[in-house]
Amino acid sequence: MEKKASSLHLQEIIYGSPDAVTSRRLSQWEDKGYIRKIASRLYTSNFEDNPADIIRRNIFPILGNLYPRAVLSHRSALEFAPTANGNLFITYKYTKKVKLPGITIRFMEGPKAIEGDMSFSGELMVSQRERAFLENLQVSRQTGADSKTLAFPQIEEKLEKIIRVNGEQELNLVRDRAREISKTLGMEKEFQKLNRIVSSLLATRSSKELKSPVATARATGNPYDPVRIQLFEILFRELKQQEFKYREDKNTTTNAYRNFAFFESYFSNYIEGTVFEIDEAKQVIATQQPLPSRNEDSHDVLGTYQLVSNRQEMKITPYSGENLLDILQYRHAILLDARKDKNPGKFKVKNNQAGDTSFVDMELVRGTLLKSFDFYQALTHPFSKAAYIMFVVSEVHPFLDGNGRIARIMMNAELSSAGQTKIIIPTVYRDDYLGGLRRLTRNNDPGVYIRMLERAHAFSDTIVGTDMDAMEIILRKSDAFKESNEGVLKIIG
Repeated sequence: MEKKASSLHLQEIIYGSPDAVTSRRLSQWEDKGYIRKIASRLYTSNFEDNPADIIRRNIFPILGNLYPRAVLSHRSALEFAPTANGNLFITYKYTKKVKLPGITIRFMEGPKAIEGDMSFSGELMVSQRERAFLENLQVSRQTGADSKTLAFPQIEEKLEKIIRVNGEQELNLVRDRAREISKTLGMEKEFQKLNRIVSSLLATRSSKELKSPVATARATGNPYDPVRIQLFEILFRELKQQEFKYREDKNTTTNAYRNFAFFESYFSNYIEGTVFEIDEAKQVIATQQPLPSRNEDSHDVLGTYQLVSNRQEMKITPYSGENLLDILQYRHAILLDARKDKNPGKFKVKNNQAGDTSFVDMELVRGTLLKSFDFYQALTHPFSKAAYIMFVVSEVHPFLDGNGRIARIMMNAELSSAGQTKIIIPTVYRDDYLGGLRRLTRNNDPGVYIRMLERAHAFSDTIVGTDMDAMEIILRKSDAFKESNEGVLKIIG
């Protein structure tokens, strides 16, 4: 039967028809086992999958065929998928509930398609964006997954995203179009609700009317990146669930602390491409003078060292979101003092990216950092706070340059302020370090990142010595100076 059916080249969905000839042909195919009936006026040539799965993946062509010119509306016009309870909402010429395997079609009598509504999957229509917003602001007697409308916070977040992606002008165009079609649709009351939300988002009206945290942040002048905040929450939850080792700093004398800081500065700059021979870097630090041939690079090393060798500076950690911004800008100003073209001490004024990874939009930097502080302050273990703040700064990338170094400085301030060993990321470990960051960014997987940083912390705990030469010996035995393709990080002792 399967061979005969395949020879007919039947589509997965076959529609019933009042035409006698077509109806007779379908009956013959059904009798011969070429097709089976899965719902009223619906047949399939697929005998393997269950009817619910078949209908779900073909639902929009089905609607267009069985109910031509019906309008996919309300929340369904914004989600393009059934709700958690399997509901799809359709504006049509009558009100009725039609149950299909896996999906319930909720027909609601209402305005037919108007100019601007879109055709989709043949004869099915879809409410244009502005109409869908108005429909979602109608009163609904149902709640949750049975409601034809999205919750107010969800509507606000969708409107806020318009500003975030395309600016305030685009949201004003949405409002203008909604005002225009609201009269045709008889939705003037719904437009007034929409107008209040838009006015609040554009800060021309009180933000107290808004329900969504994302929308409220926009209205109060601190819009943030909700996708990044979700990512920070994933890392936060994993950090809260784990136990981490306390590693007390063994380099307690001033000289030992500064010697460790030298290698900390050296490797942190090497990772970013500021490559010096170790003796050249020693000369720069010892003389506090840049190499004449490499003025800016020398100042990068000096700026990093100036911060990480200052025990008092490295005891400073943020006590509020605003204080976090202040600390970042102050340290960045010192770090890149010699690179005036990079706006030292100022957040980025144009967007940046590394390869195919785009960082937080420049307009969302302040708000995202402020919002990230909520999770930071709920962490207690020094390693957890260090791992969290380093990833936040790296992921937001708040400056035009120097973000990686600032992220590692913020990480080590958390450890140093708690009397813990600071972390060095040696050259040989660069690929592991960047791989852990990428895995968390792209796959929402914090495990690799945390394990990478734990190993770096265990390694750094072995870098102890009475002088710089003693530390260098340990580093060389650990293969720290090798490139990633030349060796692997060894933990000595």
